[in-house]
Amino acid sequence: MSLAINKPGYLTSALTKLFAFKKASIANSLTDNINIFLTVDQSTIAEHFNQNDPAPLYKRQLNHQFQQYIMTSIESAKRYSVFYYKINCKTAMDKQYVDAFVYAIRRHFSNKKLIKIAQFEKFKKRGYMLLFASLAVVMICHGIVPMILSEEVGFSSALRNGLDIFSWVILWQPIDKLVFDWNPHLKEISIMDRLANAEIIVTENA
Repeated sequence: MSLAINKPGYLTSALTKLFAFKKASIANSLTDNINIFLTVDQSTIAEHFNQNDPAPLYKRQLNHQFQQYIMTSIESAKRYSVFYYKINCKTAMDKQYVDAFVYAIRRHFSNKKLIKIAQFEKFKKRGYMLLFASLAVVMICHGIVPMILSEEVGFSSALRNGLDIFSWVILWQPIDKLVFDWNPHLKEISIMDRLANAEIIVTENA
C-alpha cells in the first residue's frame, strides 16, 4: 500500500497494463471465432443464388454479392480462426431450405478450395522449373565459360566477378518466390477449407 501511495505513477502504469491486456484478450477472442450471419426465408432465399442458374437449389451458383458478403465477414480472421454459419429462420417452414442452402455454400467453397490447390501446384511447378533453369545457366557460366577464358589475369578476374553477380541476380527471383510466396496460397486454401467445413448453428426468430 505504501508503495502505491509513494509512487502514484506505479499504480497508473499497472492499471494501464491491466486494461491493455484485457483489451487485447477481447480482440483476440473476437477474431478466434468468426460468426457469419445468414437468413433463410422462403421469399428471399433465391436472392443468394445466380438468378440465371436453372439447377436445383442445392446445386446453384452463389450470387456474387452473397460471396462478397461472406468474404467481408471473415476479413479479420486469423490463421486458426474458427468460422460459424449462424442461420436464422423466420418460421419453422423456412428450416426445410437450410440443408440445401448449406450444401450449396459448402459445395461452392469446396470447389474454390480445389481451384486454389491447383493454382498452388502450378505456382510450385513454375517456381521449381525457373529455379532449375537458373541453376543450369549458372552451372554453364561457372563450368564452361572459365574453361575458354584467356590467361589474361585482369580480364578473367573481371569476367568471373561479373559471372558471380549474374548468378546471384538470376537465382534471386526463383528462390525468393519459393521461400516467401507460399504463405498467401496456403492462407487462401485454409480459408476455403474452413468456409467449406464451418459449423452450422440454426436459430428461429432470433
